[in-house]
Amino acid sequence: MIVNRTKMAGSAPRRAATAHSFKRSALRTGAGLATAAVLASALAGMPAQAQPKSPAAQAPADSAFQKVTLNDTPGEPMDLAVLPDGSVLHTTRGGEVWLNDAETGINSQAAELEVYRHDEEGLQSIALDPEFGTEGNNWVYLYYAPPLDTPVDDPATPDVNEGDAPTSGTAEDFAPFDGVSRLSRFQFDGKSIDLASEQQIIDVEASRGLCCHVGGDIVFDAAGNLYLSTGDDTNPFVSGGYSPIDERPDSNPGYDAQRTSANTNDLRGKVLRITPTDGGGYSIPEGNLFEQGTDGARPEIYVMGLRNPFRVDVNQRTGELYIGDYSPDASSADPDRGPAGTGKWLVATEPGNYGWPYCATENLPYNDYDFATETSGEPFDCAAPVNESPNNTGLRELPPVADADLWYSYGLSEQFPELGTGGIGPMAGPAYEFDKAATRGANPVAWPSYFDGKALFYEWTRDYLKAMSLDADGSVAIESVVDTLVTENPIDMEFGPNGALYVLEYGNGYFGENEEAQVARIDFIGEGGNHSPISVATGTPTVGTAPLTVELSSEGTSDADGDKLRYAWDFDSDGTVDSTKANPSHTYEENGTYLATLTVTDIGGKHRGRHSSAEVEIEVGNQQPVVEFITPVAGQDFTFGDTVNYEVKVTDDQPVDCARVEVSYILGHHTHGHPQTTTSGCTGSFVTTVPEGHDPEVDDLSAVFNATYTDQGDAGSDPLTGNAELVLQASSN
Repeated sequence: MIVNRTKMAGSAPRRAATAHSFKRSALRTGAGLATAAVLASALAGMPAQAQPKSPAAQAPADSAFQKVTLNDTPGEPMDLAVLPDGSVLHTTRGGEVWLNDAETGINSQAAELEVYRHDEEGLQSIALDPEFGTEGNNWVYLYYAPPLDTPVDDPATPDVNEGDAPTSGTAEDFAPFDGVSRLSRFQFDGKSIDLASEQQIIDVEASRGLCCHVGGDIVFDAAGNLYLSTGDDTNPFVSGGYSPIDERPDSNPGYDAQRTSANTNDLRGKVLRITPTDGGGYSIPEGNLFEQGTDGARPEIYVMGLRNPFRVDVNQRTGELYIGDYSPDASSADPDRGPAGTGKWLVATEPGNYGWPYCATENLPYNDYDFATETSGEPFDCAAPVNESPNNTGLRELPPVADADLWYSYGLSEQFPELGTGGIGPMAGPAYEFDKAATRGANPVAWPSYFDGKALFYEWTRDYLKAMSLDADGSVAIESVVDTLVTENPIDMEFGPNGALYVLEYGNGYFGENEEAQVARIDFIGEGGNHSPISVATGTPTVGTAPLTVELSSEGTSDADGDKLRYAWDFDSDGTVDSTKANPSHTYEENGTYLATLTVTDIGGKHRGRHSSAEVEIEVGNQQPVVEFITPVAGQDFTFGDTVNYEVKVTDDQPVDCARVEVSYILGHHTHGHPQTTTSGCTGSFVTTVPEGHDPEVDDLSAVFNATYTDQGDAGSDPLTGNAELVLQASSN
């Protein structure tokens, strides 16, 4: 049966974006559309030989840009938002929100939420209200997992993890793990977020106790509508790297993405489009996929059929929605199961269905597969997908699968060779809007008009940034951007009001603060332009009991232009300059955790006032605990499927409470990882489940164990956290 694009029996879906010709008119290079129209009109009457030929615009060289680090100890960074003054808020998965002050360079904690954490859950995204800073509007939006009463591991039972949901059982067995991810907004006073001011906007269902894909991204369009992307909340590790559609009656529903992404009555695996209302809650704008009142369909849904749309963005000028959607992990196509892993970049100007879990693209269907008999059926019909899963609570007949704009796998893409080879981690970035006024300030950092209208695409696993332009015929032009400015696993980016690009880098590692992690800003300074100085700060000693005298040093600080520099030390990051010496000393009389911040300012260059900051963390009194694995040990024999016993040793200046030790087992895959489970206690064990359809040698899999311990602090010091990580590679047999 061919499903009509504008109307289906028992439903009222809006037209899906399916043809390239419907979506290619807006994303342009160069100046705005109006300018292009005027120019075209002026040239229309001229003979071809008389029409002037403008030289092709040249991309600026990488040397015209500078990357400035804003915070090199960002925790496990997840998302950022740039404030009107250029300050930056960013989230950590553990529940923290950090503020980088644009004027002083000081980093301070703006809030700490209590969050549920099992595998990928925690605090995810942050965004500013589109009217932020006007008429008393100070709303900041956060998407997070509230603790609720979800079961967690009991450290008194080291052989049982009560926080793991059962893989099989009955609805009654699964019910305790029903949770939500919550989008709320909070008041921000410029220094801290008032958690008591919370206004809840929307809750999204969550199946807890299982991995994966529970993130969400928040963006607004020019009309004030909020877009929230949501993952499919489905465990992919028993599906061979293909489509997770396990319909067995005793299986945990978390193994069936038909209950979420392909379910018109569920908010997961979607991009939602809503309008927040005063006091909390939301209304539904016109133009979503299903009309309000449609039986079995949620009117919040704008785009469905997504697997893990980790990053989305909206072109404020054109209204185009950019979506980066992650793929499953199959290294090669299987005629009985479906295509190899296929990441996508999508441009949506209309509501639509992008196919998951039935199709990777409109031309790449998966096969129906019976997990009970382990037999494959026919490929799904991407033109008329039907959801027959017993876990489906929505419409049976779904909209046709919309066209992907860009798609790629692990090898070199025939259609898009500019993307190279490697892992699959597509991230949809913002489109640049050039504002000439931003280039007229005292210290301009705005990107040039060359990038006006171009959308950024960044690759989390391949560590690069591309600029995307869509031609009228639907083809995608791809060009590299600042290739020589290294980004280590970029996890979020957005342009600030000053026209600079702000980047959040996760670094190389798994579910913790990695060495390369940072908040950074990429400035355009032009060829031969004035650079910001590079600040380096150290202290000796940085731990000890009060009174503690610390010798602070700026050694290693540099300026590429050789300009005269001014040094300003803030010994306790309270916003007051305590010393202007390059290498002062300071005695900390009271116990506590301090950040000594060095701000270095260029006072001799063309654009005086460019500055950067660096920090030294000083612990007086309470000492950071030292965490180490006794077992397992690096290099030990290991095969996936083994039960791995662990023992964690914690050394601290306070009595150690093993109940405060948290240990996670993470499936490492290329440069990223998927948390499988978290347990508590100094001893315990994990079953390192075999990922079906994966070859550890071919797919670059590893077993990662991460242990953290947070002490209780003392009368004058905050609690401190130590961590350890150990990676086991499977033995070759």
